[in-house]
Amino acid sequence: MKVAFAGTPEFARVALAALHGAGHELPLVLTQPDRPAGRGLKLQASPVKQYAQAHGLPLAQPRSLRLDGKFPDDAAAARAALERAAPDVMVVAAYGLILPDWVLTLPRHGCLNIHGSLLPRWRGAAPIQRAVEAGDEQTGITIMQMDAGLDTGAMLLAESTAITGSDTSATLHDRLTDVGARLIVVALDRLAAGTLQPRAQPADGVTYAHKIDKAEAAIDWRAPATAIERRLRAFDPFPGATAVLAGQPVKVWRGRVVPGSGAPGQVLQADDGRLVLACGEGALELLELQLPGGRRIAAREFLQRHPAPTGSATGSAPD
Repeated sequence: MKVAFAGTPEFARVALAALHGAGHELPLVLTQPDRPAGRGLKLQASPVKQYAQAHGLPLAQPRSLRLDGKFPDDAAAARAALERAAPDVMVVAAYGLILPDWVLTLPRHGCLNIHGSLLPRWRGAAPIQRAVEAGDEQTGITIMQMDAGLDTGAMLLAESTAITGSDTSATLHDRLTDVGARLIVVALDRLAAGTLQPRAQPADGVTYAHKIDKAEAAIDWRAPATAIERRLRAFDPFPGATAVLAGQPVKVWRGRVVPGSGAPGQVLQADDGRLVLACGEGALELLELQLPGGRRIAAREFLQRHPAPTGSATGSAPD
């Protein structure tokens, strides 16, 4: 099939590579404009752009697709490029731009989205992180027919995967990336064969995965230890979870729920390689930390290098 593709991060690059490898014609690839990244804030091409350029695929990077928006010239150029490409279908994976109606209706078979949850649970921008944070036992990939709503379109294919007690957003992302790439190839095979059957999303069970805000990184020690531990895993690799121990800011990457009680944030143990803090319910042993400018280190190494924290973690709970 002639497949236009719209995506930006690694999640999308793997899907693009799968479609390319499956022999589909790719007359146009859309990705977001280059963004500043790294300490030098140099412009960096997205993983999708890097793949498209390496394989000679036609590429466009509009700042917007809205003809009545802030960048109408970009949108008009993108529309002309899509019309020339005349795709049978567009595949969308973590593109990051809203698709207006003219995009949704331009391909003969519309637009298919690779969504990182089992819809209708976790519609929205951060389905992987919110599933880990909520303590869900499973999630998955849904291939969805896009419409004008926020992840409200008909479901075409879905595949589930378990969320383990050690999964971070990073490990779950990588697993779902592979599932999504494989499933979209199956979906297009069935679309070409006329056997892809849409199914309306149920009205029950709808939840929204709101975009992760950096302000959420601050640990609120008044929360239960189980909730804090899940948030550590949900916010790995971004934005991390932050605390202030003995007057110094740290990121906490891994923790373990342990027995214990005390005032929220109170240091219950800081010896024998163990760093344990009280939470609103139970206690959390911090296993992996990072000081500004440093690397991630185990709690034992942290305690060997730095004065043992005493008192309570401060400056981390919201007002």
